[in-house]
Amino acid sequence: MQTRYQLRHSPAAHPKAANWRPVGGTQLAYRFFAPVSYSAKPPREHKPAGRKRSARYPGPVSTDPHRATPTGKPRARSLGLKFRGTPGPWNAITDVPGVEVGYQTLIEGDSVRTGVTAIHPRGKANPGDPVAAGFHSQNGNGEMTGVSWIEESGTFEGPVAITNTHAVGIAHAGIISWMNRYHPEFTEVWLLPVAAETWDGYLNDINGHHVTEDTVVAALEAASHEQPDEGSVGGGTGMNCYQYKAGSGTASRQIDYAGTTYTVGVFVQANFGRRDELTVTGIYLGEEFADDNPMRDARNAAPIQGAGSVIAVVATDAPLFPSQCKAFARRVTSGLARTGTSGSHFSGDLFLAFSTANPGAFTSEASGPGVTAATANAYDQLTFIPWPHIDPFFEAVVQATEEAVINSLIANEDMTGRDGHRSPKLPRDRLKEIVAARDARG
Repeated sequence: MQTRYQLRHSPAAHPKAANWRPVGGTQLAYRFFAPVSYSAKPPREHKPAGRKRSARYPGPVSTDPHRATPTGKPRARSLGLKFRGTPGPWNAITDVPGVEVGYQTLIEGDSVRTGVTAIHPRGKANPGDPVAAGFHSQNGNGEMTGVSWIEESGTFEGPVAITNTHAVGIAHAGIISWMNRYHPEFTEVWLLPVAAETWDGYLNDINGHHVTEDTVVAALEAASHEQPDEGSVGGGTGMNCYQYKAGSGTASRQIDYAGTTYTVGVFVQANFGRRDELTVTGIYLGEEFADDNPMRDARNAAPIQGAGSVIAVVATDAPLFPSQCKAFARRVTSGLARTGTSGSHFSGDLFLAFSTANPGAFTSEASGPGVTAATANAYDQLTFIPWPHIDPFFEAVVQATEEAVINSLIANEDMTGRDGHRSPKLPRDRLKEIVAARDARG
């Protein structure tokens, strides 16, 4: 017998399935949803695909994934910005083996500007193997579910979803719905999903209940190991950073240790900061870019200056102890600070870090069909980077966080949403000129 979740998400429940197509792990849903066939295929190798020319970005499309998104949007490095550290092939969180990212983007009429971002730590096929994890709250004016268990056990299992503030409960339920459809063995007792949020009410009709369980399931099913898109996609669709249009951003760094190259990847949903704080690769822009700030002038439509929140997810294949994951999460604060923010009291700045190393190392059940007499009394064992050698990994977190935030700003255009509220794009041409002038001075 099918469960109520399976019936709800069966193909018969989606008559417009033929109209919905996945492209590079991203779904652009204009108020209709349909299922994606699910298969447990192994991650594909990193082979950068050719870029598609976008109507919004009609110029030459870079084939370098460090300079452009899969949909042809510019990334920070395309403006001549220089960042420290060595990025991975995609310069994205999906450079970490096994990690998959998917989006469901909702843009409808004049008032719907929202969506869901999904992250699978070990891929869609393997949500039941816990990962070592740590959580840090820089400022608690926000929500991330599941963190009580992460603090208690140092682990979590299943996918992560990020959306808007008033849909975080729906995201939580959507994860359970997806798990119950494809991996019901993990929902028979209980599941404590990780769902997080930032506020998009300036551009989006946040009280309109536009995000549904179907939206969340579609994002989870759309996830891919390829380079994810950035900017106004997924949960980041209606978000703003430093009072410019922002949203989803990602970056990665590679670190060598003991003859092995490891990757640290960061994904941010950037929705924080005042314009007067903005700093890009050490260049203070708060005064230079002070003009064209509708959010500052819309006193009754926007939250207190600097409010909004930021969610950061840090992934690595380096073997870590849970307390080291927590230390990784704390280093996100330093990466954000490089972009200028001091961390508003009215911003929910919540950070999650996990390690995909040590597969099968955490026993997740005390009894059941997978527990034998031999394993019932066995010990769990972890391999982890020695603390005296952890600093290069901390640096990688800081570097990737900084670049991920800037990528979320660069890969964007003006957006107008609810009640005519407008969020301008960061002036890329002006920034490029400033960077070139600085480099010329040496």
